[in-house]
This record gives sequence, C-alpha cells and structure tokens, in this order.
Amino acid sequence: MTPEQRIKHLQTWLDSLEVVRANQGPARGTIAGALVVLEHLKSEFDLTIAAHLAPKGTQIKGASGRVVEGILAALGEKRPYLSEGGRTNRGLLKEIKNLLRVVGKMNLGTELKAERAKSLTTLQILLTSQVRAFHDRQRIKLNFDPAKSTDQLVGEILSAARESAKEGPVAQHIVGAKLQLRYPALKIENNHTSTADTQLGRAGDFLVGDTAFHITVAPMPSVFDKCRKNLAAGMRAYLIVPKRATEAARQMAGDDLLPRISVVSLESFVSQNIDEIGEFRAKTRNGDFARLVAAYNERVDAVESDKSLLIEVPRNLRLGA
Repeated sequence: MTPEQRIKHLQTWLDSLEVVRANQGPARGTIAGALVVLEHLKSEFDLTIAAHLAPKGTQIKGASGRVVEGILAALGEKRPYLSEGGRTNRGLLKEIKNLLRVVGKMNLGTELKAERAKSLTTLQILLTSQVRAFHDRQRIKLNFDPAKSTDQLVGEILSAARESAKEGPVAQHIVGAKLQLRYPALKIENNHTSTADTQLGRAGDFLVGDTAFHITVAPMPSVFDKCRKNLAAGMRAYLIVPKRATEAARQMAGDDLLPRISVVSLESFVSQNIDEIGEFRAKTRNGDFARLVAAYNERVDAVESDKSLLIEVPRNLRLGA
C-alpha cells in the first residue's frame, strides 16, 4: 500500500470522528490518544486495544500531556495542546479501536521496523495538522472585568497570549493599535510579525517622529544593537517589553546605553494612553479599551494569516453593547 493510500485511510478515520463544538473539530483527547498509540506501534506493533490500555483498562497507556507535547514538538508543533493527553474524553476507546482497525488495513506489519516507524510518523504528521488547525481556530480569550485597571487588562491579554505561544506577535500588534489610536492623523506601519526590520529597511517595529519603537517579549543583544544604530543616526529609541522583563532589559542595556534609551513596560505604555484618551474617566475608559481591541483585531486581520492571533471580544466589551 502506498503512503498516499495510508493517508487516505487515516483521513477516513478522522472524518468519522464527532465534531466537538468547542473545538470546531475532533476532540483533543482523541487526537492526543491517537498520537500516543501510533508512537507505541513504532516500538511494538500490536493492534489489539488491550496492548494500549493502562492497568484499569479505561485509559490509554502512557498518555499524558507531557508525552503528547514531546510527540508534537518532534513534529514541529510546540504550542500547548492538552494538559492530560488522551486519557479522559468519552468515547475515546471506541475511536482508538477503530483507529487500530484502520491501521491494520495498511499492511504495515510487512515492513521492517525502521520503515514502519517512518510510515507511522507520516500518519502522526497528518494528526499534527489537526492540532495546528485547532490552534488556528482558537482566538485569544479576554475576560473583561471593568473593575480592573487598564494596565491589568493589557497584562491579561499578554498572559493569555503567552499560554498559547503567541505573546510576541500580540505584543507588537497591540502596541501598533495603541499608536494608531493615539495618533489617528499618522500612518502607523502594520507588518507581518515575522518580517525582519532589515528586510523592510525599518529603524524599528514602529517609527513615530524621530523615535524608533522596538517591541520584544525576550530582550536579546540584537535589539540593543538596533537601539545603538538608532542613536548613531540621530534618532531616539524606545524598548518596550512586558513588565516582567523590564528589569532584565535595563540590566542588559548597561550603564552606557540605559541613560540614552527609554525602557518601558508594555502594559504601562499601552494603558496610560488609553486612560489619557478617555480623560481618565471610567465611563469612557471601557469604550476606549474596546476600540483598542477592535483596532488590534483589524490590524491582525489585515496582515496575519494566523487568525488565532485575533482576540475574542467578550460580550460586555463589544462596541455599542
């Protein structure tokens, strides 16, 4: 049987799975359990369900969030997927039995162990595409509590983004949205976050007046080199980092650079302007924060193919609500 035919068999199994409304796709536990079972088959090719069950007979043997994370990482997918692996969702064992039945039709038992392992990895790659599709459908969740400070709300957006390995792109776009709201008469650049400054000939992520803004969630020596180049060109430089990284960034800047650049926390940089735009009034702050999120989503939607970077706007923050 050709690799293409095997992939087609596995796709048929995937198409048979129930769609979970919250995932808009198959249950994560099923995909995770299937990844683990295929990994088991690489070392011992036993297609009976009993060979893949934990002692109590209700869970997949050896399945855990850590194991699934390791399998996915080896296939290039490093975003968090499921904390408990393929252990808990209802109907899992029936679905895994069907998977083993489908694998049994692929004639993998006739291959040498090394070749069979490669074939099984090919099947795992298809399952990994389901994981990527899941992430692509999941927007960043924001629980808007109007009693919280603007600084705290911005911090919670960054925290939610960090949990799904999206903090870097989110940080850049939320600063861009803030600058757009603060300076509506200016054209604030909007670029795909994977595009390097050098490719575009940019002085930084954003340029306003004679000031270059650099946004990073993990300060590295290269960003300080960019700041030095800004200064040498007669410009000013702002380094904007999450609050947790401000002290480390200041230390890395050193005594020679720190007095000449501004190192500020992203949370305060964004929140202060939002509060100022609303003239520090609680009644207007919520609407201005809603406009910040709307501007962020517009900017992301315009340049990013990964729509999971969009923020899911809660009902109590929707403009006009």
